[in-house]
Amino acid sequence: MKKILTIIGARPQFIKAAAVSREISRREGLQEVIVHTGQHFDHNMSQVFFEQMQIPEPSYNLGIHSLPHGAMTGRMLERAEEVMLREDPDWVMVYGDTNSTLAGALAAKKIGLPVAHVEAGLRSFNMSMPEEINRILTDRIADLLFCPTQVALDNLDREGFDHFESRVLLTGDVMYDAYLHFSDMRKAPKNLKLPKKFGLVTLHRAENTDQHGTLQQIVEALNDIADHLPLLLPIHPRTFKVMNHSKLPKLNANITITEPVSYLEILFLLEKCQIVLTDSGGLQKEAYFAERPCITLRNETEWTELAEAGYNKVAGTKKKSIIKAFTDFQKSKPQFASGLYGIGNAAGMIADAFQQTEL
Repeated sequence: MKKILTIIGARPQFIKAAAVSREISRREGLQEVIVHTGQHFDHNMSQVFFEQMQIPEPSYNLGIHSLPHGAMTGRMLERAEEVMLREDPDWVMVYGDTNSTLAGALAAKKIGLPVAHVEAGLRSFNMSMPEEINRILTDRIADLLFCPTQVALDNLDREGFDHFESRVLLTGDVMYDAYLHFSDMRKAPKNLKLPKKFGLVTLHRAENTDQHGTLQQIVEALNDIADHLPLLLPIHPRTFKVMNHSKLPKLNANITITEPVSYLEILFLLEKCQIVLTDSGGLQKEAYFAERPCITLRNETEWTELAEAGYNKVAGTKKKSIIKAFTDFQKSKPQFASGLYGIGNAAGMIADAFQQTEL
């Protein structure tokens, strides 16, 4: 019996874990122990995902959140190591690029445990992003690297991973697995009256919310866009706090703010909306799965294949460029083609790798 200790802590990781954990549970010879770091702790950002997506309840909840990057990562590393020493797993599996990801990977390698990284090889090439640091370091010390796209695999090739003692696999994206599995379970948010046509907006990255001038540019752009298309903004707790305490332009009456929504509700909103505006990495892909054009409120994206295909416009954070991206999409909608993220069997390939890889 191979024991896999899984470290998760943030919304996108819960979605990915729903697909992989379900597949692991079906396999003889594999056992999973889930550790929730607590990085996302709000009910609408955490517990609701476990309830709706049938993710096994975590065996451990470390309760670590609301700290600066260094303090958060350090405490997670310390507590994760304690759990690993107690559980003595065969593998430690981490997802994505959060502080939970790096802390879990470092804790494992410090005590000689092999690491598997789901969503390996992504690069924004922006070293000012904490996520970029996390993903690069995690990839370098991982033993099994599961790449969601050919671009991710090519990134690792260029970085010389063929010379490292690690195994790199192109699996496709587990978020596509999750999308296919849960699409029929989508549900409307309660007590929310939606316009017939609207755009879906999410905004949470610190480089956008914590810089007043940047956030002002984004808000001004959203206000202008809302004159042409009503917008729905399920608001992240940090964004809500910043917007309440900043001298920002008053929001257009056509912008509706709501609490964070669950994954099944996001799937419903994606089906109903006309366009997505986001600084989230995961929602860029989910917009593609739902065949909705996406405007990325950042200066770069890890999902370059979406931009190259014309499904995603990386608009940056300036009012003028955001409005131009919206206007361009209004003039010409992209024609979507499938296949960028595999065929929906990524979780199965990951479970296969655990079964087949000798320690």
